[in-house]
Order: sequence, then C-alpha cells, then structure tokens
Amino acid sequence: MNKINAVFVAGAGLMGSGIAHSVITNAKLPVYLYDLSDEFLQKGVDRIKATFAKSIEKNLMTEGDVKYALSLLHTTLNLEDAKNTELVIEAVAEKIEIKKDLFEKLDKICSKETIFASNTSSLPITKIATSTTRSDKFIGMHFFSPVDRMKLIEIIKGTDTSKETFETIKSFTEQLNKQISVSEDYPGFITTRLGVVLINEAAFCLFEGVGTAEDIDLGMKLGYNHPIGPLALADAIGLDVCLSILDIMYDEYKDSKYRACPLFRKLINAGHLGKKTKKGFYNYT
Repeated sequence: MNKINAVFVAGAGLMGSGIAHSVITNAKLPVYLYDLSDEFLQKGVDRIKATFAKSIEKNLMTEGDVKYALSLLHTTLNLEDAKNTELVIEAVAEKIEIKKDLFEKLDKICSKETIFASNTSSLPITKIATSTTRSDKFIGMHFFSPVDRMKLIEIIKGTDTSKETFETIKSFTEQLNKQISVSEDYPGFITTRLGVVLINEAAFCLFEGVGTAEDIDLGMKLGYNHPIGPLALADAIGLDVCLSILDIMYDEYKDSKYRACPLFRKLINAGHLGKKTKKGFYNYT
C-alpha cells in the first residue's frame, strides 16, 4: 500500500475547495490547489476560510488549528506542482473531454506511482482512465457537497484499478473521517443513479402539475424522512449540472427513465440554474 504524503487537487470550485479543506483539516496533509486563474483560486481559498470561520464560531476548531491547516494549503497555477504529490484528485467540469485532457497532461508530469482519482459523479472511470498510462492506478472518489459536512465518499473501481490502489484510497478516505460506499464502474455508480431519478421524477411531477414544489419536497421530507426535498436539492446542485448528468446517463444506458424532464431545459434557457443564480425550482431572491 502506497503512503500519501501530499495531495494535488485540480479545480478550486465548490467541490475542489471542499476536498482541499477536508484534506488539510482531517488528514493534515499538504495540498496543492490548482486552477486556471488567480481569481478562481482566491474564490476557492475564500470558501475554505469561510468554512473555518464557522468551525471556530461553533467551537469545533481553535484559531491555532485553523492557522496550522492553512499553512498546509498551497495555491498554484502550475500543473507541474503535481509531481510533488502521491495523489491527484480531479474536481473540474463534468465533461469527459476536459477531464481526459487534464489527466493526459498530468500523466506526463507525475511519478508513475502517483494515484489519479476523479471526483466525477456520473462519467465512467474506465473511460477517463484511457487518457493515461496508469489505468491500474486510476480510481473514482465521488465526494458530496458540502464536503465538510457530508460523511460519504463513493469509491469507484475502474476495470483495471489494482487492489493496492483501492486499499491505499480506502485508507486515505478513513484519514478524512469519511464513510465508504464502494461501486463498480457503471455510469452514475450507486448514488447518482438513484438520486438523479428521484430528482427527475420530482421535476416531472412539478411539470405535469401533480403538485407544487413545496408539496413535492414536503412529501419526501416528512413522508420519507429525507433531510432535503429533491427539487431543493436540484437547486443546490445546479439545474445545469443535473441536466448534464441526466444526459450522460441517457446516452450511456439508452433507458427512457433517464430522459430529462423538459422543465430543466426551460428553466436553464431562462438562466435559472438554482441557488447560484437565485432562481431555479424556487425563487431565492
């Protein structure tokens, strides 16, 4: 089993910054947080600092704890910094071409022993791994948002993922104080495959006038004890992200149950993407 001494996180968005926060806080390992611009990196760092501020407010961490954690965080615009790490975690856009292009570049930079992990929520791990020469050291690590509060990481084994790679990532996940769900490499894995169908069906219920958004969500919250309704969850994820995942699932399985509700495209065309634009299935203004 390989020892991980430092981690390279590609993508400083909501998920990437959350993953970096988890590593420096729980595993207490150095992190190189990469993105394409200083602006993106600063937004990622600001998210991390805001999360720390809440932890201090709740007496979960001290000022000293936060200072030490932040000393482990290094921002970078240079992919070359990945050669200093034993694990690369990718958290860029959910587009296979973007992910494959990134990993192809990193494959030429990193040591042959470096493990590559994708945070994809729907794309086949084996397909992404073909962009590298290390399919045995390629694995899926599906984190959930917000990373600091969600306790699950779904680990996805590609066709060629070695047992050693799996055991190394399993051990690393335990360092992050997360629980593990293991999935074979099928599009959507376990969690997205189940979750996206519920979100899509809730959208169809709203689209067909079966009930209001509030009534649909209340039914799942109080009737099934879900902490959040499927339509509110879709707004939190982003309707554009939900649609992209549904389209990927439909293309991969050719099954009509993944056919996206037309309401997604209607709202997206109007620029209503959910919480990030203040409008989605709900109005947040």
